[in-house]
Amino acid sequence: MSRRSVLRALGAGAAGATLAGCGVPAAYVKPGDRAGRDSSASDHTLHFANWPLYIDTDDENQSKRPTLDAFSKRTGISVTYTEEINDNDEFFGKISPALMNHQQTGRDLVVISDWMAARFVRLGWVQEMDRAKQPNVAKYLDPQLRSPAFDKGRTHSVPWQSGITGIAYNRKKLGREIKHLSDLWAHDLRGKVTLLSGLDESFALLMQGNGVDITRWKRDDFYDICEQVEKLVKTKHIRRFTGNDYIKDLSTGDVLACQAYSGDVIQLQADNPEIEFVVPQEGAELWAESLMIPNLAHHKRNAEKLVDYYYEPEVAAELAAWVNYVCPVPAAREVLASSKDEETAALAEDPLIFPDDAMRKRLAIARDITSEERTEFAKKWNSIVGL
Repeated sequence: MSRRSVLRALGAGAAGATLAGCGVPAAYVKPGDRAGRDSSASDHTLHFANWPLYIDTDDENQSKRPTLDAFSKRTGISVTYTEEINDNDEFFGKISPALMNHQQTGRDLVVISDWMAARFVRLGWVQEMDRAKQPNVAKYLDPQLRSPAFDKGRTHSVPWQSGITGIAYNRKKLGREIKHLSDLWAHDLRGKVTLLSGLDESFALLMQGNGVDITRWKRDDFYDICEQVEKLVKTKHIRRFTGNDYIKDLSTGDVLACQAYSGDVIQLQADNPEIEFVVPQEGAELWAESLMIPNLAHHKRNAEKLVDYYYEPEVAAELAAWVNYVCPVPAAREVLASSKDEETAALAEDPLIFPDDAMRKRLAIARDITSEERTEFAKKWNSIVGL
């Protein structure tokens, strides 16, 4: 069984992000100007842009993608699949000139993090999907992911995979359990803790540690955590701020506890069972990276078919078994549980792929940072992190 974690640089403050944060009026596209001429009926092709290592591949031939190949065989739709998204802000900068100028991007389907997806939706840069033609999405999408603040009813986005931002730690080396976010600030962890550097990746969990309801957090809540983190930096309690390189620090023992993503920890646990992932008692952030159809896409109907295909429980199970993130299709759990392969069947019981009810009660989707807040908040956070 192949196991991979998605390698993502967690950038912030790129020029493209500044444009979106300011909400430049000329960039907004009205609903009537978003649809292009759909060639799906006569042109059975599709251009799908995704992150690296974020789809199943054949163990013997990495160029083959079993679920995608099966879709093409079934539908006759040929998919050009590119692993071109390495950073949300970088990709925003790459395609924003076309979108703001009412031009086609050359892509029919993209996957971006929901905090960035919120900008695309606000700017009117993505099309509404025809959910009547996506029965699997309508039936099987995880109820907890159905209606984020930025896209009520998920009309413009559909989760590709989901995940949890929580705490990872080496229980054996630490010698005790971590149950609360405040446990990170214990004296014996001084210089052995890292936090995520990206504003959008880090702030929600820190607020939850203060008991904040992240679905409706306020400006003062943000500045409260900034004050706390600044003090921890000055006292050298926080070793550093990281992207996905926290994985190496935790593996080597240079760090004993850190902010982490659930999918990464499954990968780490395969090599080191002493690594544990914790959803703090105060809660943790549930997030998603979602499929969206850019304006003027030439193959909208083909894209909608592909999205719905990945919501068939059998297909979702095959993808989940490879990427090991939180599966947005809970019904896939039964498919995995029925597998004759013991390792595959065991994935059905992994709460980091299929959170149980107790864990779900502590998960929440943070409201996104508004365009009015972004420039101010990013400047403050980056000054603390050193970006």
